[in-house]
Amino acid sequence: MNRTRALGKGLGALIPQLEEADLQNTLEVPVEKIEINPYQPRRSFDRESLTELSESIKIHGVLQPLLVRKSADHYQLIAGERRLRASKLAGLDTVPVVIKDLDDRAVMEIALVENLQREDLNPIEEAEAYKKLIEEFKLTQEEVAKSVGKSRSSITNTLRLLNLPTEIQQLVLNETITMGHARALLGLDLPEKQIHLSKKIIEENLSVRDTEELIRLMNISDVPRETLEGEKKKEVVYPRLPTLDPNLQAIVDDMTRLFGTKVRIKNSGKRGKIEIEYYSQEELERITEILLSL
Repeated sequence: MNRTRALGKGLGALIPQLEEADLQNTLEVPVEKIEINPYQPRRSFDRESLTELSESIKIHGVLQPLLVRKSADHYQLIAGERRLRASKLAGLDTVPVVIKDLDDRAVMEIALVENLQREDLNPIEEAEAYKKLIEEFKLTQEEVAKSVGKSRSSITNTLRLLNLPTEIQQLVLNETITMGHARALLGLDLPEKQIHLSKKIIEENLSVRDTEELIRLMNISDVPRETLEGEKKKEVVYPRLPTLDPNLQAIVDDMTRLFGTKVRIKNSGKRGKIEIEYYSQEELERITEILLSL
């Protein structure tokens, strides 16, 4: 599915409409009079891509106006920080802008959607932006999902990344490990285990699937907490236990992906049980919705 079209259900469709509808009202504004958006979820910008954009701007100019709002005798950026930074690199004194009167919530939502459309956000940056929308503007996860044109389960799963230790969040921010690794690490119950395994992922270049399998085995064997602390942490021997029947393991894998949480099957002959973990009332409701929709 095209990412921009999917986002079109929320504010993803708003950015081009705002700019296209007002092109005749575009103004040239000095770059020093434009303040950075305080709600910008993106922490870093790739220097190489900014340089490439600045070279293009030197030749063709800024083809798409920036979106701003008035702020005293200045302007506050709503969308287009990458273009603004590249324009400064290109040595431009002014840039074209469209002025809109928007409140803080709309400014934050548009900044978030702009980055999501361009796939510019790191998963941790995305999670932090959702959290800020929820806490600052008192939104529910359902309301955030509608605002950005995503499913509620996607919002919930992204927010869960913030439950990981700060050290692991930083690894995701630095792209040392992937979002897939981070989501897998949520399957461990102790921060010490999560941190210890994150180091093993890096040292041994484990794939996401290898990580998921190792976590499954660790949960079965229950690696004791004390072996992950102090000097003893070097003594940890990761389990290599018999695996679940391949057919049942395939079902576990499918259900884990479907529900975005830890799933266990306990089998004893013809009988058994399925356990689906949840970590909040909201997550229980999300899982229930998925089950009822099947």
